[in-house]
Amino acid sequence: MFQIDRFGRTPIYEQIIDQTQRLILSGVLKAGDQLPSVRSLSQELSINPNTLQKAYGELERRGICVSAPGNGRFVTNDAARIVGECMERQLEEIERICVELHAAGIPLERTLETVKAAYEKEAKV
Repeated sequence: MFQIDRFGRTPIYEQIIDQTQRLILSGVLKAGDQLPSVRSLSQELSINPNTLQKAYGELERRGICVSAPGNGRFVTNDAARIVGECMERQLEEIERICVELHAAGIPLERTLETVKAAYEKEAKV
C-alpha cells in the first residue's frame, strides 16, 4: 500500500501523508476505513514509529482521519472533500509558478510538455 523513497528529498512523514491522500482520492481508502496501525506499518516499512505518529497526527489535524482510542485511526467522512480542496489550492500554486516561468522566458510549450510528462509518468505508476 505504501512505498517509501528513503533517498528522496521528501521527508518520510510527508510521503506517508501524500500517499494516504492519493489512496483516498483514488478510492482505495474510503470513509470509515481503518488506517494501518503505527506498529504494523512501522514494522512493514522499517521506519521509526514516531515518524508515522507525526504523519498520522498531521492527517488528523487536517481532518482526514480521526483517532478512536483503543481502536485505531479511521478515514473521516469528509476526507475526500478535504483532500480535493487541497488539490484545488495546488492549482493556484501552479498558476503562480507559471507566472514566474513566463517572466523567466520559459516558453509555454516547454511548460506544457513538462506538465504532460508528469501526468503520463503518474499514469504509469
